This record gives sequence, C-alpha cells and structure tokens, in this order.
Amino acid sequence: MPKRAVNRRNCRQNYWRVDRGKTLIDADAACAVSKSLPHGHAALVHAAAGQLGLPAVLGLAGRERDLAYALIISRVLRPTPKLSTRAWWNDVTLGPDLDVAGASRNEVYAAMDWLLGRQDAIEATLAGRHLSTGGMAMFDLSSSWVEGSHCELAARGYSRDAKKGTLQIEYGLLTDPDGRPVAIRVFPGNTADPTAFINAVDIVRDKFGLAELTLVGDRGMITSPPMTGRCSCRCSTNRTSPKSAAPTTPASVSSRAATPTWPSYGRSNARACCAPPKPCWALSPPGYRPGDCPVPTRLAWRSARSSISTRWPNTST
Repeated sequence: MPKRAVNRRNCRQNYWRVDRGKTLIDADAACAVSKSLPHGHAALVHAAAGQLGLPAVLGLAGRERDLAYALIISRVLRPTPKLSTRAWWNDVTLGPDLDVAGASRNEVYAAMDWLLGRQDAIEATLAGRHLSTGGMAMFDLSSSWVEGSHCELAARGYSRDAKKGTLQIEYGLLTDPDGRPVAIRVFPGNTADPTAFINAVDIVRDKFGLAELTLVGDRGMITSPPMTGRCSCRCSTNRTSPKSAAPTTPASVSSRAATPTWPSYGRSNARACCAPPKPCWALSPPGYRPGDCPVPTRLAWRSARSSISTRWPNTST
C-alpha cells in the first residue's frame, strides 16, 4: 500500500479514537520536564519597562543595550552584585528572553562603560520628559560606605549610614516632583552638601537648558555662601511658615542707601530670604544682635560684608 494511503488511514483511525474519547498517547510516559524557569516576575517588570520606553531611552538596539537593560531589570527583581546577577540570569527566563544568559564578566563591565558614555543623552531625555521651565525639581545627597582600598572617590566624610570612620562615596539624585529620577552624580566621600547642590544647579542650567526652575533641597544645601551668584534662593527656616518671598531691591543696588524691602512674615524668616543674584543676600545681617535671627551664620555674614555694602533691613517689627 502506498505510504500516502497508510498515513491517510492512520489519520482516520486517530480521528475516530479522539472522537470517542480515547487516549492516543500517555502524556506522562511520552513527555518529561527537564527544566522549569521562573517567568512571571521577570515578564512583568520587562513588560512595564517596555511600556515606559526604557529600551529606547537607553539607546539603539545592540548587545550592550540588552545587557544594560537586563541589569536594570535585575536591580528591581534581585538587587545583588553584578557577578551574582550574571549567574542569576541562567535561572530565570530573563536570560533567554534578552539573550544575556551566559554573558561573561567582561561583557557586563563593558556594558557599564557603554552606559556611562550614554549618561548625558539619557539624562537629557528624562529631563525633557519630566522637567520644564518654571517647574520644580528635587535634589538630595546620600552616601554609602566602601569596602576595599582601590576606589578613587572613597574618602572619609559625614556618614549617613552611621559608619563613622569608614571610607565612603556620596551620590546626589535629581528628581521631578513625583520622585522620578532625572540625573545622578557620584562625588568623593568628603563632598559638602552645598558643593553637590551647586553641581545640580549647573546640570539644570547648562545641560538641560532650563533658565528658570525651582530646585528644592534641604536647608543645609541652599543657605550657604557658595550659592552666592548662582541662583535666587527662596527658603524658610520655619517649617510651619509659608515660603518666603525674595526681597525687592531698588535698581541702584550699588548705592549704600539701597535697602531691600523684606516680607512681613516676621523676623524668624529674615535669614531665610535671598534676593536674585547680584547681589545675593547674606544669611545673617551686618550688625547682628542676639535674638534677631534664630541661628546666625557668621561665615556667610563675613562673605557678604566683603562683597557688597548695603544696609540690612529692620526686621524686628
């Protein structure tokens, strides 16, 4: 009998058996599960990142982008050192899906170098999405202690991890009002808060091209002499008081008779107001008397006294 006829007859017989509810092949005997990889959590984060457009933000498709993208997803699912992450890719479907399973250590480090070269472009894209002229951004500085002796940025400084006497690095994060990251910078471990804040101001102004933006930071960052001439600062030393408005100054600021008009929030906010650059007002007025301001800053007073001679307003009423 021709082979085609045999196959046709076998198909008719199999159809007859299935139609009557008979089992053709025992699944347990014919199939065996050799390996099962967790999938759901990796697929969820992968899909969410795709909807946010993260792969396109990172750059053009390629081996380096896939590795960097896999590292980012892994930080969400399993934040561990990169070498441990590389081994974990073989245990979930993320590795085969992104074709990063079995990636070598050098490939992972090369992907990090590639990502560093893309930092400015990525941050500019995020700033275009989340920041706008006249809007608001937030900045804060944190630190992490360092184990080892070969980190160029490791230094002793103010530890936010309660690890006094240990080497550390610091990193400043710039976000939009909803807390979405826009830019990040890493600093030596002994960097002061005002220095990091000035760096954030330069990024917003020079790299993002935003001439007017409300940048929010804690009081230790924005009420220090290095901010002189950088930006106009509007802050409050009283948590319950409204935001202090900047004082108004006559056009002839170079005259000794020029006297700014301070807002009527009370003398507790006198040191919390700063005028726009040129001049930027000191934190403590010349001729400071105990009780005029809650916490005088003598260094700022000396700096302002040497740069501009203008009568300080009477805020005692």
